[in-house]
Amino acid sequence: MSDHVIAAPPAASVPVQGGGSFPVRRIFCVGRNYAEHTREMGGDPTREQPFYFTKPFDAVVTGGADTAYPPATSDLHHEMELVIAIGTGGKDIAESEALRHVWGYAAGLDMTRRDLQAQAKKTGKPWDMAKGFDQSCPIGPIVRAEGVDPSRGRIELKVNGQVRQSSDLSKMIWSVPEIIANLSRLVTLAPGDLIMTGTPEGVAAVVRGDVLEGEVEGVGTVRTRLV
Repeated sequence: MSDHVIAAPPAASVPVQGGGSFPVRRIFCVGRNYAEHTREMGGDPTREQPFYFTKPFDAVVTGGADTAYPPATSDLHHEMELVIAIGTGGKDIAESEALRHVWGYAAGLDMTRRDLQAQAKKTGKPWDMAKGFDQSCPIGPIVRAEGVDPSRGRIELKVNGQVRQSSDLSKMIWSVPEIIANLSRLVTLAPGDLIMTGTPEGVAAVVRGDVLEGEVEGVGTVRTRLV
């Protein structure tokens, strides 16, 4: 018999390519990690220390399920990203050892209430409600890290069959090993953590009925329809 005073929240997980599931613990997101996207958002792509925001673990949308258009926005944007799935935890991880902590990778979407983010930036307030809302993280199946080179490969998003974002992982300002090393100096990473590595240029608004189909070369795809 449980001594919880309320029912424990349901666990969240992401399917693994070939079978099984990857339990999600936390979702960290890297901001402005492609120079052209930084410029289109009005920022300076100078290579400063990376910064992070988070999403709730249960924000994931998996299996190609529909994504509900969120309330309190009229400017919902797509952000196509490579996702790192941490399999071995640690703190103060060296860049040279970082990839050994990766269980796998996935293609994912960081959905953003851009109007709320703009308001928060203007007033110096947190971005939480712009980034961490319900169903804000559609994600495709996770593939094992073996054989995947996260330093290069096409990253692309189509909306209703039309290309919206197209770039290459080699254009990331901070590489996967650098991100893991840096983040592990701020928090102790743990198995089940996901890290979204930033989006290239081409972010734009989407509306109900739009079908989003993303791909990271050598990793996989993500698909969802806004309802």
